[in-house]
Amino acid sequence: MKNTIRQVFHSSKFVAGFIIFVAILLLIIFYPLFNPGDPLQMIGVGTFAKPGTYVSLYDSVTTDTETLKLPDAADKRLDAVLAKEDRIKMVAWLSAMDVDIEGLDYMDTDALMDLWRANYDDSARPAGMTKAERNYYKRLNASLSSMGSGGRMTVLENDASGEEQQVAAITTDDYVNVRDVANTKNLILGTDNFGRDVLKELVSAARTSILIGLLAGTVATLIGLLLGLLSGYVGGFADDLIMFITNLFTVIPSFILLILISYSIGQEQRGAAVVALVIGLTSWTWTCRSVRSQVISLRNRDHVNLSKLSGHSLARILLTDILPYIASYVVMAFILQVSSGILSEAQLSLLGLGPKTTEVPTLGLMMNWSMLYSAHLNGSWWAYFPVILMITLISFSLNLMNTGLDQVFNPTLRD
Repeated sequence: MKNTIRQVFHSSKFVAGFIIFVAILLLIIFYPLFNPGDPLQMIGVGTFAKPGTYVSLYDSVTTDTETLKLPDAADKRLDAVLAKEDRIKMVAWLSAMDVDIEGLDYMDTDALMDLWRANYDDSARPAGMTKAERNYYKRLNASLSSMGSGGRMTVLENDASGEEQQVAAITTDDYVNVRDVANTKNLILGTDNFGRDVLKELVSAARTSILIGLLAGTVATLIGLLLGLLSGYVGGFADDLIMFITNLFTVIPSFILLILISYSIGQEQRGAAVVALVIGLTSWTWTCRSVRSQVISLRNRDHVNLSKLSGHSLARILLTDILPYIASYVVMAFILQVSSGILSEAQLSLLGLGPKTTEVPTLGLMMNWSMLYSAHLNGSWWAYFPVILMITLISFSLNLMNTGLDQVFNPTLRD
């Protein structure tokens, strides 16, 4: 046994896949300890908040400030509010007023603003420009003119008189230390369409999907192993009957069968365990056929015939004389079944046939939510790309482990 384990961990492919999978397991085990709470809790009112650190504006106003004179602060402030569409429209106004814009790069903020300040006129009426468009330019110019000038005041209502009174004046050189602000939130992957922390949701979804894969893989492997052992060893009518059922399930596409069964169960009854059970009950066929072929090659070995002559029971012969010789193959089949179960759950959930959405998130459900709310169209990559990456890493690590085991236990594949 020790020698077998040593051989397994000498396989670079198995070790690489094992490290990736263990890293994912450590993430889903320890991250909830540092960030506890309901992964489906809605912390945001808006949808698809960008990744970053969020600071309470209310608390930052009353936080002690420090004066910092940063040389590029005004430029960065201007770049942050001047969108690409605004820049293009500014160039369009300058062109309509016959201003020389040859060689102008509209992303060059300094050059664009110099031309704008030198040429913009509220009273100008460029040919073909509507009143609504002229009003847009007036608002844009007012916004640009106010950038970096003066300060802002914070006022509070006096409880006694009911009048507003100035509390503090905020200038462009006032800064606060984030650590001093009472309420901050670091959203590494932002929020999804429901205003939920994507990273916390992703970790919980990965845990649920892996559990579904493990349960589905266990069910499929046990069914395939049991039927394959009986079919390959007993033969005769039992073999014909089992292979007839196996071929029947093989002819019907398993995913179509999976969709029909999931749809017939109904949304309220589709928990994570039920979905895993359904996946396992529809994906055992190839394991059964493969185990059967392995058992047929073993059933006439000398040690098996000796057990028959000794009067050992069918169960003992299968468990002690045949199963140990195909144990490595069963492990590899189990790994592939787990990977297949995770992918099947993702496919089902993407179609809206996965587990109940009100209980636990899964990787497939997260993909379904991001697709329904058009995250891929509005540029909210953080709502779906980490999910795709997580599914890819899990499947890649499991298949890499399977390839490594195959090279160890299959002499024809060794270098």
